[in-house]
Amino acid sequence: MQQITPFLWFENQAEEAMNFYLSVFKDSKVTRINRYGEAGPGTPGDVMYVEFQLNGVGFAALNGGPLFKFSPAISFFIHCETQEEIDHYWDKLGDGGKTNQCGWLDDKFGVTWQVVPNIMGRYLNDPDPKKVSSVMKAMMQMTKFDIAKLERAYEQA
Repeated sequence: MQQITPFLWFENQAEEAMNFYLSVFKDSKVTRINRYGEAGPGTPGDVMYVEFQLNGVGFAALNGGPLFKFSPAISFFIHCETQEEIDHYWDKLGDGGKTNQCGWLDDKFGVTWQVVPNIMGRYLNDPDPKKVSSVMKAMMQMTKFDIAKLERAYEQA
C-alpha cells in the first residue's frame, strides 16, 4: 500500500478532474467514489470524495468548497523518456490551462505539473560545467521541453 497519497482539494470538480486525469494517463483507474448523504454538508448524492490511480500512483480528491486554491508551490513531476511522451502530457494537461517556463504547466483545474525528460537528470549532473551551463541556457528558453534541442546543447558544449 502506498503510504503517502497526494490529496487534492477542489471546489466542486473532483469527479470531473479525476475523469480528466484518467483520460490523460494510460494506466489509471477509479478506486473509490463517496457521495454526500442526508447528513451533508453537500447535496445528497453529489460526489464528496474520490480516490484514483494514475500510472500506479494513488491520488485522493475532495469537493471541499471554495476555501482553498491550488498553487505552483506544489506540483506533480512527470518523468518522460521520449518527446512523444512529453508532447502527449503537455498537450493533454495543458489544454485549457496555462503553460509556464521549463516544462511547468497549470492544467484547467489549476493543478501544476512538470513535464520533464529523464535525460535532464544526467545532463544537469554532468561533471563538465560547460555542458551543464549549455543545457541550462537552452532549458531556460523553453516552455515545453524539446529533447532534440537539449541534446544539441549538451553535445555542442
